[in-house]
Amino acid sequence: MAGVHSRARRPQFFYTTTPLPCPYLPGRTERKIVTELTGADSEALHDRLSRAGFRRSHNIAYSPVCPGCRACIPIRVRAADFAPSRTQRRIAQRNAGLAARITPARATAEQFALFQRYQQGRHAGGDMAAMGFYDYRAMVEDTPITTGIVEFRDEGGRLLGACLTDWLSDGLSAVYSFFAPEEERRSLGTQAVMWLLEEAKRSALPYVYLGYWVPESRKMAYKAGFRPAEVLLQGQWRPLAEAGALPTAPVTVG
Repeated sequence: MAGVHSRARRPQFFYTTTPLPCPYLPGRTERKIVTELTGADSEALHDRLSRAGFRRSHNIAYSPVCPGCRACIPIRVRAADFAPSRTQRRIAQRNAGLAARITPARATAEQFALFQRYQQGRHAGGDMAAMGFYDYRAMVEDTPITTGIVEFRDEGGRLLGACLTDWLSDGLSAVYSFFAPEEERRSLGTQAVMWLLEEAKRSALPYVYLGYWVPESRKMAYKAGFRPAEVLLQGQWRPLAEAGALPTAPVTVG
């Protein structure tokens, strides 16, 4: 356990978790460094930690500190310079009729029903597949910072996707996305990221934070498909091209 002082001179404590199975790479274990986001300076602390490669879950900020492994690389996309690929342009055309709306961080039964379908269709057997409504509500509503849910609906008003999103001083952070598994052809996960990039650009926010790029994990490698991207290497944000060979996995999700 270590303590550092914030601008308000309040000690900020960081803890290291016990080893658990890695959710991305079979046969490996993960450890995280975590700290609580509380008090009046939560927003400012979250901003600083996000720029340092941390992510948020509930009122906790965390970063992987796995011994001997650096597979999880923080990644963010420069919104103003985003240039969609040919595949991404086709996805945008396919979803031209979708309406996006920013809603408060309040859990609804409609969202939860979609969340359950997504978990059963995409992650059956995973920990989140067993979540009940109150677990889902905690995931959405237990936030000490500015958070919302972006809902995506079709022309008939049917909820097809949602993205839990944090607002930072320098961008948007995609916390968790879920969507209708039967709408696979729409690639709604990719569509959600492209919408966040457009919204960041409209709001004059420079970045969209996508969490961790894991080149060795097929389900996480898609994040490198949003260009131009920056990755956090040795404490500095650098262009993705400096990270070495790009993954060969498909660069669309959902």
